[in-house]
Amino acid sequence: MLSRRILSAFAVFAVILSMTAPSVSAQINAEGSLKFTFGLPQGEFADKLDANGFGGNIDGAIGFPGSPLLVGADLGFMIYGHERRNEPFSTTIPDITVDVVTDNSLATGHLFLRLKPNLPGIQPYADALFGFKYFFTETRIESEQFDQDEITRSTNFDDTVLSYGFGGGVKISLFTPTGDNGPGGVYLDLGAKYLKGPEASYLQEGSIRRQNGQVTFDVDQSKTDILLIQFGIGLTL
Repeated sequence: MLSRRILSAFAVFAVILSMTAPSVSAQINAEGSLKFTFGLPQGEFADKLDANGFGGNIDGAIGFPGSPLLVGADLGFMIYGHERRNEPFSTTIPDITVDVVTDNSLATGHLFLRLKPNLPGIQPYADALFGFKYFFTETRIESEQFDQDEITRSTNFDDTVLSYGFGGGVKISLFTPTGDNGPGGVYLDLGAKYLKGPEASYLQEGSIRRQNGQVTFDVDQSKTDILLIQFGIGLTL
């Protein structure tokens, strides 16, 4: 229920943004980034989860000329556990085997308010964020062929909690056809975010036990603070 409400809020925000963008396009600044993300669990989360996460984030923000404030949205995904094993297709067809893959994943979605002075060349920024964390573990069956076609998949376990925090970084101009930080510019985006969160339930690598045809989940529970280290490429629009 919580995840549906949060996703609905993001959908409303996206619709409002799409409806208002054409009328104010000549009056706003826009930017977006695609970044690689390295996730480091913190506090209780680090005590429970003996792994780091790897993934990516995409964000976009708009602001008005002359103002150092921008508003935007950020979506992220990372995998913090991965298992692959080879199994017979079934007990009645043991001469055909398939790959069984289990991923422990974390998806995030946040709205943010950004403070970024309009400086030439190098622009530091600071963010305040509010949104959600979605933990889920999926198992899928893939063929052993080179293309590893997916046969089927199932979500073993999931949980959603609120998320909030702060971040910052620096945008370094790489290419600006219309002048420093102007439209069409390309920049290097280096940053970090610290995202706090209440207790969530989740699985990690090794949490699924299989014995005598039965499956047992060893569910962990803790607060969900995490530090995200990010770098990537962005555009000014």
